[in-house]
Amino acid sequence: MDFKDQIKQLGERVNNLKGQIQTEEATKNAFIMPFLQVIGYDVFNPIEVVPEYITDIGTKKGEKIDYAIFKDGHPTILIECKHWAQNLNIHDGQLLRYFHVSKAKFSLLTNGITYRFYSDLVEANKMDEKPFLEFNINEIKDNQIEELKKFHKTIFDAESISNTASELKFTNELKFLLQQELANPSPDFVKHFARQVYPSVVTAKVLLQFTNLTKKSIQQHISDLITERLKTALTKEDEKTKEQEAIQVEQSKVDEIKIVTTEEELEGFMIVKTILRQKFGVERVTYRDAQSYFAILLDGNNRKTICRLYLNGNKKYFVTLNELKKEIKNEINSIDDIFNYSEKLIQIVDNYCKILESNQP
Repeated sequence: MDFKDQIKQLGERVNNLKGQIQTEEATKNAFIMPFLQVIGYDVFNPIEVVPEYITDIGTKKGEKIDYAIFKDGHPTILIECKHWAQNLNIHDGQLLRYFHVSKAKFSLLTNGITYRFYSDLVEANKMDEKPFLEFNINEIKDNQIEELKKFHKTIFDAESISNTASELKFTNELKFLLQQELANPSPDFVKHFARQVYPSVVTAKVLLQFTNLTKKSIQQHISDLITERLKTALTKEDEKTKEQEAIQVEQSKVDEIKIVTTEEELEGFMIVKTILRQKFGVERVTYRDAQSYFAILLDGNNRKTICRLYLNGNKKYFVTLNELKKEIKNEINSIDDIFNYSEKLIQIVDNYCKILESNQP
């Protein structure tokens, strides 16, 4: 199971169990420790994952943080845990104080559902107010999984993560601002566009008018983008389907070239027709040769298989199909042995005819 699947599986586990988790300690055991295991750390190794890590904060001695992940004898990630139902917004200040007196480069605040990763991107040795990576384990996106993967023990590189974390942090903040503006455009946002299209001064009345126009334009643009994406996706799917059909046609041609109908198979076909001639019009009995077997059909219909002959291998088989269309193989020494199954062949065709009659009005 790859990393993405493991994270998705953990998200399902959290969603199924959270109603039964009553305490913070249970949240750690059921959600957070399994998360640390998924990103490659041995939670039962107190040298690698240190529980109740002590940090002295000013005059306060012996302050403890829930976990510290160590690398080369030094803390690299501080982890503060809360009960899964708690709002994390009221707890980030506590983690900030721990981070300030530690040599750790990253900190993580989590309730087992929401995960917030922090660093010191704005001011050295001071934890940023906003996380550079945040996700909900139940709704984690593929791009977030790729960022999280960088914290996996096997590839963890603090410097490399720091180099990309700044861009990630500001990108996320810009995305959030854009989402807000697109949903409810601010006056400054509206003015920026109104001034470029309105020929006069943007008064309060004009601003109100353009606020509605901006909202409408945004909605139409998003709708156009979605429509265009759907068209592109459908076109690509149509092209893919045509390509697959062309490949299948070519493969069928190749298969047909490989198929050689032998004299023995034709002789077997004549024997079956001779048997059935006793009770049925044999003009309805046809054959279709395949690479592995020779099929004898009623009305040229694959769903009305009378029998199959396997005559080209080391052993020869006379085959019929059961109610589930599974093969019943009978080994034969020569094609003359087909006469031994005369009653079976007549019964099969008789059943097909009865079904056909019952379906007629």
